[in-house]
Amino acid sequence: MMTASQITLDYRSDTVTRPTPPMRQAIAEAEVGDDVFSDDPSINRLQERIAALLGKESALFVPSGTMSNQLGVLVHCEPGDEFLCETGCHIYNYEQGAFAQLGGIVARTIDGEGGLLDVEQLTDKIRPPNAHLVRTRLMCLENTHNMAGGRIHPYEQVARICEWAHEQGLVCHLDGARLMNAVVASEVSAADWAKHFDSVSVCFSKGLGAPVGSALVGNRQLIERAHRKRKMLGGGMRQAGLLAAAADYAIQNHIERLEEDHRHAQKLAAGLAAIDGINLTPSEPETNIVIFQIDPKIGAAENLVEELARDGVRMLAVAAQRIRAVTHLDVPESEVENALRIVKNACLRLHNN
Repeated sequence: MMTASQITLDYRSDTVTRPTPPMRQAIAEAEVGDDVFSDDPSINRLQERIAALLGKESALFVPSGTMSNQLGVLVHCEPGDEFLCETGCHIYNYEQGAFAQLGGIVARTIDGEGGLLDVEQLTDKIRPPNAHLVRTRLMCLENTHNMAGGRIHPYEQVARICEWAHEQGLVCHLDGARLMNAVVASEVSAADWAKHFDSVSVCFSKGLGAPVGSALVGNRQLIERAHRKRKMLGGGMRQAGLLAAAADYAIQNHIERLEEDHRHAQKLAAGLAAIDGINLTPSEPETNIVIFQIDPKIGAAENLVEELARDGVRMLAVAAQRIRAVTHLDVPESEVENALRIVKNACLRLHNN
């Protein structure tokens, strides 16, 4: 067996990607300045490029997707306001409730069908004007939906939800951490997805393969407010053009290649589904995330994850019996059969113990 230090196939997340040699070259050659004074040409260039790609006026480069999402909430809401979101979404579950800690903001969660919402579920969720109640202010969606197995929120549903929200006087924020995966898989442009939202968060350090960074996009006034909030959160950076150059390279060179990750995920999912004691949820991945349920006869998800790691494959336990595997540019599609063999053998060992 391999030791943990010899692991070669890391499916835990697409955040584990490392800069490619051409990306490292772009980093080495980056022009830099002091971004707190808006003097970093590489950051300014990236912000202009991502704003144009999403059809918005302006963008703000930030260290992480969590910061970008929280800025999206903070610029729209005041203390005592409420936003609507799907129960399993990242903003609600995996960002420490920062909206409450930082902004005095409340979340109202709605159970989606496989992580997806439709407008009929939302029409009775707006609080009436009343001094006893929070003010419903914001609608948040996530696309693709991480914990729903990288599902794409269907375009027409997104359009209907945002149209309804705007008619009700709400504003809309998109957690588009993996929006480019949705763009490639759906063949709907980033600008068409983004046009329904007042703000969009996009991440460069997941499937696009940059080492650090996300961006918030929106109109100029919104981004000016976000810039001030970013300073409050400690997100003002100096010669961060080194990081922006990597992100800029990623959006110019790594978007179309996401299709390879999607194809890899489909092969991985098909192989996993053929292993006794494993069930896929959903049965076929739409993008680069595979989530599978293991039978209790195999044991707990954590036990299987530990067993896989000893044999050179890393995956992530996300619940007592659920495991996530994410495909990305650092795990070759050609290794899928090797990964499946290791998973099958590990399941057999645990089942027989």
